[in-house]
Amino acid sequence: MSHTPHELADEFPHAIDALHQLKIENAHFGKLSGRYHELNREIHRIEAEVDAASDFRVEDMKKQRLGLLDEISGMLTAHSG
Repeated sequence: MSHTPHELADEFPHAIDALHQLKIENAHFGKLSGRYHELNREIHRIEAEVDAASDFRVEDMKKQRLGLLDEISGMLTAHSG
């Protein structure tokens, strides 16, 4: 499979170790991370025209992904602070 844009390691290249540590130590972070990856891959499949979706659905999914990214970012900041 080709490189999927917006992977967490791409979004937070300075925090790769923290991403790994939080996934192991924090169940909530692990769930957020898993949901982010599922949603991100689904968006990528739609954008690559492998799957079809309405514009409304794609925009809603992107908003969900952004919300997850914000929450993940906040947890990374708290973890490093």
